Amino acid sequence: MNSPRLRLVLTLLLLLGAVAFVFFRLKVVQTPVQIHAVESGDLAVEALGTGTLEARVKTTISVRIQERLAEVLVDQGDTVEAGQLLARLDDAESRQQVAIAEASLAAAKQSLARVEADQARSEAVLAQAKLDHDRKQVLAGSGSVARSDADKAAEALRVAEADRVRSQAAIAEAGAQVGVAEKTLLFRKEWLAFTEIRSPYKGLVIRRDRDPGDVLVPGASLLQIISLDELWVSAWVDETGMASLAVGQPARILFRSEPGRAYPGQVSRLGREMDRETREFLVDVRVTELPANWTIGQRAEVFIETGRIEDTVLLPSAYLGWDEGSPGVHVNESGRARWREVSLGGSGAEMVSVTGGLQAGEQVLRPSAGEKGKLSDGQRIRPLP
Repeated sequence: MNSPRLRLVLTLLLLLGAVAFVFFRLKVVQTPVQIHAVESGDLAVEALGTGTLEARVKTTISVRIQERLAEVLVDQGDTVEAGQLLARLDDAESRQQVAIAEASLAAAKQSLARVEADQARSEAVLAQAKLDHDRKQVLAGSGSVARSDADKAAEALRVAEADRVRSQAAIAEAGAQVGVAEKTLLFRKEWLAFTEIRSPYKGLVIRRDRDPGDVLVPGASLLQIISLDELWVSAWVDETGMASLAVGQPARILFRSEPGRAYPGQVSRLGREMDRETREFLVDVRVTELPANWTIGQRAEVFIETGRIEDTVLLPSAYLGWDEGSPGVHVNESGRARWREVSLGGSGAEMVSVTGGLQAGEQVLRPSAGEKGKLSDGQRIRPLP
């Protein structure tokens, strides 16, 4: 047999083998499949987002002065009240500065009291000098006293008036010193108050960063506190769902620590900036119920209900297939898988709405677990329990 005829025979044998395999596959072999009876019902149309649990109000507690940390009175996981003392700095120097300021204020007040007494004396001297001046001027006019005595009385009056002016100036100066001493004391007391770190609101300590003995500087983190008034999942949602989202919509939240349980939530805020790479934006979904154990930053999926389709054919997403961009399903027809194109409506977390091509009561198919490849049109099937 020459080479061309040999190649022809081999080609025919391969074709016959392929035809036999297809015939055996379609007509003889029964492929195990999972079957789902399609039902009708209501479908919640949902937008999916993935994000992390965050607190709306989160505060880094730091100090306002540089000082050594004396003690920390709370630890992570502790709940705190507004104004509660959280930590103390070494306050020995600050207390000494307050004592010095108090002594300076007391001295300034004593100086003010002394110059006020001097002013009272100068007022009395001035009154007496005025009387002597007026009397001697009258007597000098009648010749009863010498003119020199009248001139001395006038000079004494001018000296008394100058003493009163000086006393008034001394009072003003002493009063200003008292004011400076009061402000200095107020400043020193406020500085002393900075050695006590208190909680700005009622909340939860989620992190402790420093220990007693550390020297703290302004801006360095000592503790991190969150408010428990509002916790939400900041979820990234694709921009295609933007038009259907609104504040107040209900949502389901699935934490990855408890994937089998959904927690209720509600949309609190829509982001106004799109990620230019992923084309997603942030949606903050308020958590109305938390798991027993939770942490800020833990991952979660949110399913936001954007609408509801009533009395529609419900198809599990796992049974939906695609052929050249067209959606469809394999339907059980007399023990064989038949491909059928369908029209889709909205989609939920696990179900899609079918608006055409499929009716309630029909059985849809998918390969059983462990089966490789896809179902073929006309293929014999063996339903699994």
